[in-house]
Amino acid sequence: MFDWWFRIKFWKRVVAGFVLGALAGWAFGPQAETWFGPLGDLYVTLIKMIAVPLVFFAVINAVASLGGQKSIAALAGRTFTWFALTAVLAVGVGLAFGWMLQPGAGVGVLQVASDYTPKSVPGVLDMLLNLVPSNPFQALSGAASAETADGMDVLVPRNGTVLQVIFFAGLVGFAIVRLGGRVAGIRALAGEASEVMIQVTRFVLEFTPIGTFGLIAALVGGYGFEQLRPLFNFVVALYAACAFHIVVVYGGLLLAHGLNPLKFFRGAAPGMQVAFVASSSFAALPASLRSATHNLGVDKDYAAFAVPLGATIKMDGCGAIYPALAAVFISQYAGIELSVSQYVVIALASVLGSFGTAGVPGTAVIMATVVLSAAGLPLEVIGYLYAIDRVLDMMRTMTNVTGQMLVPVLVAKQSGMLDRAVYDAAPTDVGLDERGQAG
Repeated sequence: MFDWWFRIKFWKRVVAGFVLGALAGWAFGPQAETWFGPLGDLYVTLIKMIAVPLVFFAVINAVASLGGQKSIAALAGRTFTWFALTAVLAVGVGLAFGWMLQPGAGVGVLQVASDYTPKSVPGVLDMLLNLVPSNPFQALSGAASAETADGMDVLVPRNGTVLQVIFFAGLVGFAIVRLGGRVAGIRALAGEASEVMIQVTRFVLEFTPIGTFGLIAALVGGYGFEQLRPLFNFVVALYAACAFHIVVVYGGLLLAHGLNPLKFFRGAAPGMQVAFVASSSFAALPASLRSATHNLGVDKDYAAFAVPLGATIKMDGCGAIYPALAAVFISQYAGIELSVSQYVVIALASVLGSFGTAGVPGTAVIMATVVLSAAGLPLEVIGYLYAIDRVLDMMRTMTNVTGQMLVPVLVAKQSGMLDRAVYDAAPTDVGLDERGQAG
C-alpha cells in the first residue's frame, strides 16, 4: 500500500516536507503554529523517546565489544584530539567571518528579548560531579530530583543526562569485559537490545518528513520577518560561517584523509536534515548514529561510543562559531576595539568552555556568556540575539551534528575501522526499504 512512499529517497521526502512546511507557514501565518506545530512536537517527542535507550544499550555493547579499557582509551584519545582541533578551527572561522562581514556595524538600537533570562555558568567541579548519576534509573528516564520552594523533591526534566547515561553504560560495559564468560548471557542480551533499538530507530525516522513539515510550518508561521530584520546581517554572517566550516574545513579534512567529501555529505545528509529542523543534537542523535554506521561505514561499536559523546561535547556551531561571532558583533555594535589578548581569550574560552558546559541545557547561551565574560565584553548582546535564537539554532545545530559525524569518520579511517565500500557507496536512506521492512 505504501510502496510508492518507500520508493522515494529519504532525503527527497525530507526536502519535500521542508518546502511544503515553509509554504504552509507562509500561507496560514500564525495559525500554522497551532494547526501543524503538534506534528513537529510529536516527532521530537518520538526521537527523544528512543534516544536514551539507544545510547544506553549501544554504549554497553560498544565497550564490551571493543575489548575493554586499552582499546577504548586509544580511540577516546584520538576522538578528543579531533574534537579539540576542529573546535579551534571553528573559532577561527567565527572570528574571520566577524571581521569580514562586520555584522555589528551600523546596527540601530537593539532591544533585549522579552523572554530572555540570563543563565548562570556552571563551575568545573559541578560539571564533573554531574557526570555521575546519583540514580541511574532517573538518568535513563531523563529526569532528576530537584527541590521546590516548599522543600519538596520533585522530578524535573534534564537535558544533561546523556553524559550520565554514557558514564553508567560505560561502567556496565567494562564490568562485562572484566567478568568475561560468566556473564556471556548479559553481553548477548546487550547486543540484542542494541539491535532492537536500532530497529525502532528506523521506524521512528520514517516520520521525519512529516515532523519536518510540522516544525517548519510552525517556525515560518509563528516567527515573521519583523523579528529578523534588525539582526539580518548577523543571521547571514552565522549561516555563512557555518556553511564555510562544513564545506571547506570539514571537506578539507576529509580530502586530507583521502576521503571524498561529497560522499560524506551525501551519507551524512539524514542526520544533518534532522538536526536542522529539530535544532537539537540530542533529537538528531538517532539519525546521526544511524548515518555514521549505515551510510558512512563507521564501525558500529566505535560509532556507538563516539557519536553520543560528540552529541554532548562536540559543539562547533553552538560552542565555537557562535560565541566567537557574537563577541565580534558586540565589539562592533558597542564600538569596542578588541585587543590581541582578547582574541586569544575568546579562542581559549570557546574551545575549553564547550567541554566545560557539556550536557548543560542551553549550550549556545551558556557559551556566549562564558566567552563574553572572559573577554570583558557586555553581556547584553545575548539578550539581543535571543530574539532570533530559533533561526540561529537551526544552522548552529546542523554544524554541531555534522562535526559529530565527521570526527568518527576521521578516527575510523585512521584506526582501520571504516568500511570504505559503504562510505564510497554513500547511501542516503536510514529508515525502511521500499517493501516497508527495516534494512
